[in-house]
Amino acid sequence: MLDITQFGLFALSVFLLSVTPGPDMAYVIGQSVANGRRAGILSATGVALGSCTHAVASALGLTALLAASPVMFTAVKYLGGAYLIFLGGKMIIGTFKNASQEAASSRANRSARGAYSLLTKGFITTLTNPKVLLFFVAFFPQFVSPEGEHHTESFLLLGLTYALIAFLTDCTFALLAGGAASVVSGNYRLQKALDRMVGATFIALGIRLALTRR
Repeated sequence: MLDITQFGLFALSVFLLSVTPGPDMAYVIGQSVANGRRAGILSATGVALGSCTHAVASALGLTALLAASPVMFTAVKYLGGAYLIFLGGKMIIGTFKNASQEAASSRANRSARGAYSLLTKGFITTLTNPKVLLFFVAFFPQFVSPEGEHHTESFLLLGLTYALIAFLTDCTFALLAGGAASVVSGNYRLQKALDRMVGATFIALGIRLALTRR
């Protein structure tokens, strides 16, 4: 398969990584529980688009250049951390609105720009995750033969495989977590507590990402 070696082991490793808790999973599950399965799948699609962007960048060698630059790597990790902290803070602040304001705002936002917002947030969450960047740089070369002549195609195929496996895994979690959406939507206090918990998780993950070392 081009210059790829041990493809099965690669796929298994990606699956194990995909089921490990992280910003992407937290985002998908949080949206599924709060807003239903559709929101979770849209969030997973945004995450997958971010992974595909990483795949193309890796195939072109841009990911390696970015990781090799201390300034650029630091910028990416701080941007990623700040974005997660922003999302978490926004969720927590939103819980202090009164019930009527929150319900009206929620209906307006979901009808006007819900899908776009979910896709965009998932995309940015993955694109600015330095751990994903490091995974592409450090892990992928182990499965590409250095003597081969199709390195670009091989890295692209591995990257798209990563994106597909992660997408299917995220969708599974979205469907499972979405079952609780009907319970949460009917209980304002529970929804507010969940939003605060997810928001705090995002803030903690943002701080953790900001402290990531290469």
